[in-house]
Amino acid sequence: ASCSRAVLQQVTRAYVAAQEAGDASVLTALVSPHPNQIYVENNGLADLAGGALAEPLRIDFSRSIHDPDRCAAFTEIIGASDPHPRVIHTRFAVPKASLIESVVTDEGDWLFNATGTLELNAGEVWDEIPKSDRAATAAEVQALGDAYFDRFGNESVVVLWAAEPCYRLEGGLAARGEVRDGECVMAFPSSIVVPYRRYVVDVTLGAASLFVGFPGLDRTQGDAPMPDSHLFRVEHGKIKYIHTASACVVEGCGL
Repeated sequence: ASCSRAVLQQVTRAYVAAQEAGDASVLTALVSPHPNQIYVENNGLADLAGGALAEPLRIDFSRSIHDPDRCAAFTEIIGASDPHPRVIHTRFAVPKASLIESVVTDEGDWLFNATGTLELNAGEVWDEIPKSDRAATAAEVQALGDAYFDRFGNESVVVLWAAEPCYRLEGGLAARGEVRDGECVMAFPSSIVVPYRRYVVDVTLGAASLFVGFPGLDRTQGDAPMPDSHLFRVEHGKIKYIHTASACVVEGCGL
């Protein structure tokens, strides 16, 4: 079902305010919740008022994208200066926030470094893309994210990645590739099938959020899919930036 960008923006603004206050009612007061609302935190069902939203967070930066066609939205929150630093990725199924799903990361999660995330993010440009330069459809933006994850299980998949800056912001570190013939080439495994993809795509920002289950991320959990979120920025038909948030069961995902 589709909905207006204004409705989605109301949801993401209310969510950021609620997280900063540590009070889920700030969100539910502005966005009347669905009677069968589902909240999922790090792949587990949780109480919206008792999860991450119950703890205030000093927010240094937030970014939201909005997908009117899916009636869905996504917000990235960086809280590096808080006494309990966190990076949170959250997606919403609207209307009435019927589904809210968060990947909440902090110390001990995969390559977590909120300060590093904040610093790398500061050097990036995620401005609205001029209409003449935008992808024609959301499917074109989504396809770049799908190609990226498909490559983990199939070495023949080509991932179009811009030569600059040629890194993936992974948990707070810059995972850098190699520039060859004007393209960024990243090292990938070729035997991991990444399932359970959930999408939010914003053509105006050239952005796609993919929530997935990443098999084998936590070495103590075998091939169980772990909570993982990737946010992509696409420009001129190529990946420009990627931000990841990945939660572990045990500290350091068993490494």
